[in-house]
Amino acid sequence: MIFKKSTLSLIATSAIVVSSINTAQARDQIRIVGSSTVYPFSSSVAEEFGATSKNPTPVVESTGSGGGMKLFCKGDDLKTPDITNASRRMKIKEFKLCEKNGVTDITEAVIGFDGIAIAQNKHNAPLKLTKKHLLLAVAEQVPSKDGKTLVKNPYKKWSDIDPSLPDREIIIYGPPTSSGTRDAFEDMIMKGQTKKMPVYTSLYKKDKVKNKGYKKYHKIRQDGVYVPSGENDNLIVQKLDKNQAAIGIFGYSFLMENDDKISAATVNGITPTPDTISSGKYPISRSLFFYTKNSHRKAVPAMDKYVELFMKEDMIGNDGILSEIGLIPLPDARRTSIRARVAQHKKLTLDDLSKK
Repeated sequence: MIFKKSTLSLIATSAIVVSSINTAQARDQIRIVGSSTVYPFSSSVAEEFGATSKNPTPVVESTGSGGGMKLFCKGDDLKTPDITNASRRMKIKEFKLCEKNGVTDITEAVIGFDGIAIAQNKHNAPLKLTKKHLLLAVAEQVPSKDGKTLVKNPYKKWSDIDPSLPDREIIIYGPPTSSGTRDAFEDMIMKGQTKKMPVYTSLYKKDKVKNKGYKKYHKIRQDGVYVPSGENDNLIVQKLDKNQAAIGIFGYSFLMENDDKISAATVNGITPTPDTISSGKYPISRSLFFYTKNSHRKAVPAMDKYVELFMKEDMIGNDGILSEIGLIPLPDARRTSIRARVAQHKKLTLDDLSKK
């Protein structure tokens, strides 16, 4: 085929334009979204990274775990985030959304443990709750007095649930639906408790979900008792400081940072501490994660260095910087194993997420 000189010139010009566009798309600054619980840890690493490298400090946004996953899985182009933080594991439906939108090479990093704290104003008397107390405080429907059916939640005071609890209004400032803390709370408190209670399982037995049995109950009341309080957990701390009757639900790190203002309720007789959380004795404990979009690594070369810094012993180890602000380190052997997988950019699979 013979091209005219003008045609060849046009092809050459187009190639230069495409090359320039591709170069312009590359960026130095990492974009991170996701969990408000992981936010303080991710921000600390970002600040250290900006101070000790030639790269700009990464942008870290607190969007909630669910909100972060939506942004992360929206597409593969460089307008989308490079990394998303999560206070619970990626859901299978989120993994499939990523795949649908061309995000097919993801690495999962586990950075440590966290406990979901049930906190109150420090001037209150100690509050001793059980997982069942919490279920009955937040559920939209609770067992009737005879235990045979579910009724709209009538409980307005803690003493209505159990006479041993304070004669005090139930007001709960908690995470919104976009939050991984909300997901974890629903899994461990609501689904975890109701699956053992025939009044829930029998009523919902007919509500099949793809032949997997009854639909697990996790409906939170919407009568003003449970107040979704956004993705900024510091706002919940401020509300507890002002409202002595209220309790708040958020990650252990925020409890640790504000222990001059608030204190933790015990849950099933256990106080959240680094030891009780890491051992699993504290009944509302979970792992913390971040996920990297490996297809962005070439265009955003700072990603690898940031991830390497995050996974270092100086950050997530037993005496690491992040332990000083509330991160509970993983056991030594597990840290070593996860660090190796992250360094190898191990691709996350659907089978990985299907395993407990």
